[in-house]
This record gives sequence, structure tokens and C-alpha cells, in this order.
Amino acid sequence: MTAKLLKKEFALCLHPTCILFLLFSAFVFIPNYPYEVMFFFSGLSVFFVCLTGRENGDLTFSCTLPVRKQDVAVARVLFCNILQVALLVLAGLMTAIKECCLPEAAQVNMAGTTANLAFLGYGAILLGAFNLIFFPMYFKNSARVGIPFVVAAAVQFVIIALLVVLRFASPAYAEIFCAPDNYFAVEKAAVFIVGIVFYAGATIFSAYLSARIFKKTDL
Repeated sequence: MTAKLLKKEFALCLHPTCILFLLFSAFVFIPNYPYEVMFFFSGLSVFFVCLTGRENGDLTFSCTLPVRKQDVAVARVLFCNILQVALLVLAGLMTAIKECCLPEAAQVNMAGTTANLAFLGYGAILLGAFNLIFFPMYFKNSARVGIPFVVAAAVQFVIIALLVVLRFASPAYAEIFCAPDNYFAVEKAAVFIVGIVFYAGATIFSAYLSARIFKKTDL
């Protein structure tokens, strides 16, 4: 049933910004820019999906189908998860292209994290934190989409701010994690793995909580 609901999500709930914001993976080619902002826009596309769904009565419609109510929540989380993974993959591809095409001096980001493996790990953490906060709050009261988004986005920007502060406050951090992948590759790979593990765990737990909460929610 989840597969059929997922097909419904792509057919009826895919907002144009979901595709547009995937192109923001090319932000890594902007010189001296806080590249982590692209992951905020991924959350913004989720907000538009849920906001449009509210206006169209999507959750009420889905619950009239011969499916379990909790599967409706899981399908929405999985749908957004697919879009997030697509952004991470595209960001990784753009990062690899940048590292292959530009000299090392041009790869270093003087305004924040350099596009490298550690950056992708941070992106996964940002997406996982958004999922963990937004979806359980949203499915508790789907009529109020703005509050979960504002809270989740605020947490994302706090994390981004901490990364920017570390970039300038800690020379050791900047030397290791803000250098191209040719240097300190093991350390960056460790951050990447931690980020992916956190994202997977946070998203699975978010889907679990959302399903339990939505099952008890009165539409």
C-alpha cells in the first residue's frame, strides 16, 4: 500500500519547487557562498508540498482510500526523503565536478564550508534535523504547516551558523574540514559517514513518530 501511496504523492503532490530546488545543488560553483543554504531550500520545498496538500485536502482524501492511516504519513515522509536523497546525490556530483575542473585555490570557500565530503555530511545532518522536527509536528496538526517549518528551519540555520563560526574561530577546523578532498580525506569521510547515519536514523525515527501521531490525529 505504501508503494501505491508513494505513486500518489508523485502524481498529485509534487510541487514545482521540488524540481527547481534540486538545481540549487549548483550553488557549490558560487564563489565564497554558504553552500549549506541549499538544504534549507529542500525543506522549503517540503513546506510547499504540505501547504499545497492542505489547501487541496490531500490528507483527508488519502485517508478515504483503502489504506492504513499511518501509511499515509509514512508515504509523505518517504516521498520527501527521495527528493532529499536526490539533492544530496546531485550536490555530490556537482562537488566532484568542481574538484575535477577547478584548481585547489578556487575550491576553497572563504565564506563557510568548502564543497567536499564533510560538506555533504553536514548537508545530511541538516536534512535529518529538519525531518526529525518538521514531520512529527506537521502530522500532529496538519492545518498549521507554518509553525513546524519555522521551527525546523530555525534549527537548520543555527547549525549553519555554528559551521560558519567554526570556519573562522578554529584554524584547525578550517585547515582540516574546509580544505579540498585531497587533504585530510579520512577525517572528511568520517564526517560524511556520521552525517549519512544520522540522516537515516533521524528520517526513520521521524517516519515512525509521524505514523504514530497521525494515526491518533482527528482530521
